[in-house]
This record gives sequence, C-alpha cells and structure tokens, in this order.
Amino acid sequence: MKMNPLGRTGIQVSELCLGTMTFGTQTDEPTSHAQIEMALDGGINFVDAAEMYPVNPISAETVGLTETIIGNWFAKSGRRNEVVMATKHSGVGFQHARGGAPITAETVPEAIEGSLRRLQTDHIDLYQFHWPNRGSYMFRQNWRYDPSRQNYAETMDHMESTLEALQAQVDKGTIRAFGLSNESAWGTSQWLRIAEEKGWPRVASIQNEYSLLCRLYDTDLAELSVNEDVGLLAFSPLGAGFLSGKYQKGSVPEGSRMSIVGNMGGRKTERVFDAVDAYLDIAQRHDLDPVHMALAFTLQRPFMAASIFGATTLEQLAHILKTQDVTLSGAVMAELDAAHQAHPMPY
Repeated sequence: MKMNPLGRTGIQVSELCLGTMTFGTQTDEPTSHAQIEMALDGGINFVDAAEMYPVNPISAETVGLTETIIGNWFAKSGRRNEVVMATKHSGVGFQHARGGAPITAETVPEAIEGSLRRLQTDHIDLYQFHWPNRGSYMFRQNWRYDPSRQNYAETMDHMESTLEALQAQVDKGTIRAFGLSNESAWGTSQWLRIAEEKGWPRVASIQNEYSLLCRLYDTDLAELSVNEDVGLLAFSPLGAGFLSGKYQKGSVPEGSRMSIVGNMGGRKTERVFDAVDAYLDIAQRHDLDPVHMALAFTLQRPFMAASIFGATTLEQLAHILKTQDVTLSGAVMAELDAAHQAHPMPY
C-alpha cells in the first residue's frame, strides 16, 4: 500500500482510508471490527470517523455509535498504535450534537473529550471540522451557493479563537493534527494564513467530496493543495456507489444506500445514470473493474492524501483492497476526462 504524507505533520497515511460512517447502521459491530482488521492486514493504516456517525439514516439514538464501535475494537484488540485515527467535530445546524451549536473555542474541548471517551483512546491523530460555520457549497449546495451573507469579522474571530483552542489540545497531547472538511480554497487559505502568523495548528488536509461524478476540487483547491501541502481526503470516491454500476437500469439492491435514502442526498438525477454508463463503458473496453477504476482515478490525481471508501460488507472491502494493484494508463485517464467533459457535474 502506497503511503502519503499528511500535510507537513510528518504523519504518513495509506492512500486508501477506511471510512466508517455505516458502522452501527448498515454494518453491525462484529462486521465493523472484522473490517478494521481486514483493512489493517491489507496495508491500510488510516481510519476516518465523525462524532455524528453513523448515517443512513442519522438519528439521535445512534449519534456517536461509530466511534463507540471503533473504541470497543481498540480496547479489545490492543492495536490502537497501528491506526492513524481521524474524526470530526460536527458543525452548526446538527441538532443531535450540542443542540446544533456552531463550532467555537468552547465546543472544541467538549467535542474532543466526547470523541476520546467513545474511542477509548488518549489522542486523535487528525481532528477535523466537519463543515464551516459560515456555510459551504458542498453537499450539492453549489447550485445556489451565496457567500454574500457571510460576516468577514465573525469568520476571522472564529478561525483565530478555534485555532487557539486547538493549540491548547495539541499542547495537552489530545490531538496531533488539524484538518478541514467541506471547505473552500478561500477558507482554507485563511486558516493557513492565521495558523502561520500565530504558530497554531496548520491545516494538514481537506476532506471534500471527490469522484468521477464530482470534480469540484480540480481547479482552485487543487492548486492550493499542491502549493501548500494540504492533501485531499476524498470522500464518496465511488459516487455514493453509483460508479459501481449497481444502481443502473432501476436496480436498488437490498441494504444499499439507495434503499434507505431514495434520492441519495440529491445525487440521484436523470443525468447521473448517463454519466455512469459512460464510465462503465470505459471500464469495459479497457478490461477494468469499475470500482477499481473509479478509486484508482482519485489516487492518481496530483493533490491526493487519501481516498476514503466505505464498505458495508467484508466482500466489498476485500474487492476494494485490490485497487492498490491497479494503475490507469494515460489513455484511460484521457478518456475519463473526455467523459467528464461530456457529462459534467451530473448532480
């Protein structure tokens, strides 16, 4: 398994990262533990969670259960030192954590303490802010994104105060590195500027959606990543499962995400199926598995730190692990770009 630097932290992470947002809903605890073990045995050292997980569906009763399941595995296995553990602080509007309060200097220690308790560990390797207080164009909100309502002074105060709070946690040893999620190029540049001026934790990574179906990262954020050593942690690299082909021709497999969330969080559109057909055709003509092709595409981009995948079954995970043996040719990459031009942003 190829290892990549996590920003300028000195931490090395596997290019494939085990996503855990189904742990506790679609994936029960025994299977979740078996997935962690299979991932580690397959060369992965990077596991990503969030205090709000699991999802599909989200409920007050299950919030925090994913971290609890991982923590139980840490306690049972004694293998915490083999894992680069990432988790996230939920943002404004998430009613099941702190009543939907925004991320503040006051919520940071409380949220970290909760994650540490559930994870049964004394430190988090990568602590991420799940989405910006000021709003985000991610989660399919790019079609109506309007930053004109932002308050610049409030944003700067928020960044300074929370970075100072994070520094206090670094000093205590409860976190090692800081990352963003669902962020923009401008937002990330401000976090970097303040951190460097004050000597506070520098952004190590950005966890944004990225796949053949969602390539918002390819321009300004790509340039920022390369020049500032802030790698992308791509979530939904399989397009929430669309790129496997399993939803084509009206198919909705039992237990799949679409069987639980019918509109796939806004990803299910008329155009997405045509786009997937184009990618499936490329995979077939080049004798590539579509899952391996979609993941390998993300791994060969110049701004990557890791690609975060999810698997509800051990069979899916075993299949995904074979991606590390796949390298896409220049011809395939060119055809993928051409398909993207023909089918841009299908959701």
